[in-house]
Amino acid sequence: MMMTFIRITILVALSISTTKSFGLKKVTTLLEKTESTPFKVESIGKGKPVLYLPGFATPGSMWAETIEHLNLERKSYIFSYAGFNGNKPIKMPWYVTIKNSIIDYIKDNDLSEIIIIGHSMGGNLAVDIAAALSNKVSKIIIVESLPCMREVMMPNIPAKSLYYDSPYNKQMLEMNAQQFKKMAAIMASNMTLNENKKESITNWIVEADRKTWVYGYTDLLKLDLRSSLPKVTCETLIVGASFPDVKIAKENYEKQYSNLSNKTIIMASNSKHFLMFDQPEWFYKTANDFLIDEKK
Repeated sequence: MMMTFIRITILVALSISTTKSFGLKKVTTLLEKTESTPFKVESIGKGKPVLYLPGFATPGSMWAETIEHLNLERKSYIFSYAGFNGNKPIKMPWYVTIKNSIIDYIKDNDLSEIIIIGHSMGGNLAVDIAAALSNKVSKIIIVESLPCMREVMMPNIPAKSLYYDSPYNKQMLEMNAQQFKKMAAIMASNMTLNENKKESITNWIVEADRKTWVYGYTDLLKLDLRSSLPKVTCETLIVGASFPDVKIAKENYEKQYSNLSNKTIIMASNSKHFLMFDQPEWFYKTANDFLIDEKK
């Protein structure tokens, strides 16, 4: 059972990164509340909006290098989620609360002509937002994210069979610190080829709010966005990793995104889940080429 969970996590789910600050100037905190909130967001620069959505358990700072290397004269909004990155947890359901809150944030702040760049779970959020606000989103970049990871990781298992108070979730919650850290280190070593990032990935799994990590992951396993894809009308770039088999991975992307009409799928070479860490220059060029008409 443990290896099954690790296999699921390695391939599609978690996105964890560094606790270090951005190292970027003019960072303005937009959402600073002492009570629990679904997310916190920081902004950099000015102009039309570009939203950076990290994956599960990942701080928004994982996008620091990407922001510095994309030639976008826009205002960057960098998100971090409740229960991770030192943010207080919120009540379940977790994913849908975050999704709805980001949609409300976009409406409340009257954001338009939006670019969204999302990794892993952030890619799921990008799809949900673009489907709900098609008139406000101009382009999205989806990195290492499937609309329904359950179909690939747990074939023939219906969403209704997954629930918070399951024996397996109980096992995850009751793991002691040493056991959990050992599991986290195994996951980290299989999510990036970049040796300098593995310790940070491990730390973010370990330091996450445990209930958010366990129950939030259940939310993601239940997720199926394939029926929402026809509502996404903006141009979409989907970027996938080569690990463990590039041919099979691309076939999965093509199958699951078959209902998305305006898309381009590109696979990175010699990369794992954090392909922006493993092939950074390639990723920056690929993203910049896709966004060349959206620089301002």
